Amino acid sequence: MDGQRRDRLERMIAERTTGSEWPLALCAVCVQVLPGVDAAALVLRGDARAQEMVSASDGWAASIEELQYTLGEGPAVEAFRGGGPVLVRDVSTEEGRWPGFADAAAEQGLAAMFAFPLQVGGIRLGTLDLYRRRPGGLSAEAVADAALLADLATLALLENELADDEDRLRMEVSYQDVHMATGVLAAKLRISLEDAFARLRAHAFAERRSVLEVSRDVLDQRISLDRLAD
Repeated sequence: MDGQRRDRLERMIAERTTGSEWPLALCAVCVQVLPGVDAAALVLRGDARAQEMVSASDGWAASIEELQYTLGEGPAVEAFRGGGPVLVRDVSTEEGRWPGFADAAAEQGLAAMFAFPLQVGGIRLGTLDLYRRRPGGLSAEAVADAALLADLATLALLENELADDEDRLRMEVSYQDVHMATGVLAAKLRISLEDAFARLRAHAFAERRSVLEVSRDVLDQRISLDRLAD
């Protein structure tokens, strides 16, 4: 049965894509076949500073991902660290678990979220993240389908690593500017990269902006480094 469901999902993705467009097609299939899911995103993850958004079904999904990256907490962060699905049927009840994310996500209209790690054995690549605007869980069948979609995404990402440079995926949202701003701040203030990144995050949270926006302001010298010194 799982083999048949896997083949069906794989065909649905293939029907909507050619070449490197498959991540967007996968996100679209998630929204189509998983009852109650309003949006989806596929994200590569590493340490706290390393993240790339492969694709998102819409801007709302992308904004929730940027929120988790800025705060360093949320269902996807936990799923990647723990290596298992994190299924949250009501984000508003998780203030003790993710104090910053629960409130900020609710302000952006997120009610429920489900994160599935992309992994092969002990190797983790990122997460497949699903979002709902209304509270509620996923059925057992939907959880099984989401896990299969995460497996398909994992295999496709591994195959992408073996592709020629011109055929490699282009990230929908890159956080390279964050890495550059972190390095600039660390060098100017003579602090560690970890401390520099923490200051960027803290400033972004205080200003209710994304850490990517703040990093671009640092690189374009629109923010004085003195404001990030303390």
